Amino acid sequence: MTGKFKPKYSRVAQLKTAADFAKYLEDNQVDLKFDEELLPKETSPFNKAIHLKSGKNIGNSLSILPMEGWDGTADGKPTHFTKKRWENFAISGAKLLWGCEAVAVTHEGRANPRQLTINEANIGDLQEMLQMVLDKHAEKFGTADDLLVGLQLTHSGRFCKPNDNTKFESKIAYNHPKLDAKFHVTDDNLPMTDEEVDALVEDFVKAAVLAQKAGYHFVDIKHCHGYLGHEFLSAVDRKGKYGGSFENRTNFLKNIVAGIRKEAPGLEIGVRLSAIDFAPFKKGPDGTGTPDLKENERYKYAFGCDESGLEIDLDEPKKFLRLLEELDIQLVCITLSSPYYNPHVTRPALFPPSDGYQPPEEPLIGVARMINVVADLKKEFPNLVIVGSGYSYLQEWLPNVAQNVLRNKMVDSVGFGRMVLSYPTMPDDMLNNRPTERKLLCRTFSDCTTAPRNGLVSGCYPLDPLYKTLPEAVTLKEIKEKL
Repeated sequence: MTGKFKPKYSRVAQLKTAADFAKYLEDNQVDLKFDEELLPKETSPFNKAIHLKSGKNIGNSLSILPMEGWDGTADGKPTHFTKKRWENFAISGAKLLWGCEAVAVTHEGRANPRQLTINEANIGDLQEMLQMVLDKHAEKFGTADDLLVGLQLTHSGRFCKPNDNTKFESKIAYNHPKLDAKFHVTDDNLPMTDEEVDALVEDFVKAAVLAQKAGYHFVDIKHCHGYLGHEFLSAVDRKGKYGGSFENRTNFLKNIVAGIRKEAPGLEIGVRLSAIDFAPFKKGPDGTGTPDLKENERYKYAFGCDESGLEIDLDEPKKFLRLLEELDIQLVCITLSSPYYNPHVTRPALFPPSDGYQPPEEPLIGVARMINVVADLKKEFPNLVIVGSGYSYLQEWLPNVAQNVLRNKMVDSVGFGRMVLSYPTMPDDMLNNRPTERKLLCRTFSDCTTAPRNGLVSGCYPLDPLYKTLPEAVTLKEIKEKL
């Protein structure tokens, strides 16, 4: 991050050979498998198509994960920065574009004042963006018939900042003993009433109807990263029909799905889920992340963990996936926790963002955790189409690990997040067994997080020429020098 920061762990770029990588994994007790050699295009699992029950086909086993843009207009429309990012997704080679973007269903639900918003005024722009994606993909690959494009529908809950990048305007499912203080939720900021949640359910349904009219193949009802849908899953203390029991805590999802089935019949539905949610971490005295828990404190708000808040318990995540099967939802994208309060779990990196902390574990342990949680869930739910996350930190070794997990049926599709910002054609190179372009690899410097956290346009400042020359690049450098 700065010249003063000395990473505790080895950089992935230093692990030049398969023997180096294997030894490093063993020395650091990282439970992660990889293939030393990549298979030719003809037999590569990257090129395996995915067939949905609906009859739709996805042309390969690589996908692009949804991004949360910080570069739209004040009224939630895309800018040329947004369009360029989507164009990169289109030419990436991946045949599943999971959401393309996190799009707020109301102005009040935006995570930042530049996030896209879906409404009658903006749907024409979103339709044009989709058509651009289809056209660019078909231009490069000959057809877009096997490309599945979705839109992620979201409400940011306690992380809403719709009007001012420095001011939370939180909408909460319940008062949280740790997060309220951490994110400046005041005593007069009461949880949403059941009636307010009912109205928001209708907003999600209206957004899905618009997405279907615009031509999107599916919508994702976002349940991850601490945003509102995810927060309902831990609302064990909430009274009323949206809290307490597991059945009540999933009413938000069930009611949205019922509305979509009625108002937008035939529209495919997906869910991106944080399958586990550790207790919040904070920066310790030496700058390293540490759990924000007192000794022997019990913590009951970590969905997918026991009451230590730190040990995985997949009982409720499995109940959630069973519910998705009952709701006839086949598309599931798995991530973990939240970048707001434990980024090392969600977004393993050697260099933390400006509001983060130095990693409390070898980041490859975080990668392995994500991959292995997904594998456990995939084993129990073979009929779900599960997309995995957390691969960017692997850098040079991403193709080798991705091939191994696909070969061993640990996941159906490997998702690309930060990596595709710096190296948008990495999926295409993998599909065609081309050498990796090392100069384009994301080295997880976290600039794509630090910039928007400080009110700047989001993007890959170290490697993308579009952002390197912006005035914001100079501002970002100054911000990092002060850290």
